[in-house]
Amino acid sequence: MGNKRLLTTLCIIHQNSKVLLGMKKRGFGAGRWNGFGGKPLPRETIEESLRREIQEEAGIEVGKMQKVGFLEFEFNDNPEIIEAHIFRADFFIGEPKETEEMRPQWFHIDEIPFADMWPDDVHWFPLFLEGKKFKGKFLFGENDKILEKNLEEVAELKEKVDEKKHHGK
Repeated sequence: MGNKRLLTTLCIIHQNSKVLLGMKKRGFGAGRWNGFGGKPLPRETIEESLRREIQEEAGIEVGKMQKVGFLEFEFNDNPEIIEAHIFRADFFIGEPKETEEMRPQWFHIDEIPFADMWPDDVHWFPLFLEGKKFKGKFLFGENDKILEKNLEEVAELKEKVDEKKHHGK
C-alpha cells in the first residue's frame, strides 16, 4: 500500500537580485526562513491554494506563477511523504506584511540565509536562481540532517500527482 502522501505548495517571489522569504512563526518549520505556501484545501487546485496561502501569509496577491520544481521529502520518523510543488512569481500587488504565521523579508541573492532555512534549500535554490527546472528527493534523519538526496535539472516538469485524486474532485 505505500506511504501516505501530503501535497504541498511553495512559492518564492524573485525580483531582480532579491527574493522574498518569510520567517515561519508557528507550526511545521517554525523558526526557519522559507517561501510561501502550504496544503491545498478540498476542491482547490495547486495554483488556487498557492494564491490563497500567499495572501494569508504575506498579505499580497501574486500575478503569473511558473512551476519550476517538484520535490519529495521523507523523514525517518514519519511514514508520510511530502510532495512539494515549487513555483516562482516575480509580480505581486500589495506590500508584504507580517501575519500571524510569517514575517516577510527581502534578501539579496548573495545574502540568502541558508543557515536558517531547511537544509535542502542550499541544494536546489541555486537551480531556482538560475531559472532552471528541477526535481528531487530528500531523506531527513535526526535533527533534519539530510541522509540521502537526489536532485536533477529537468527540461520540463511532468505532473507527478493526479490533482483530482488529491482534491476529491
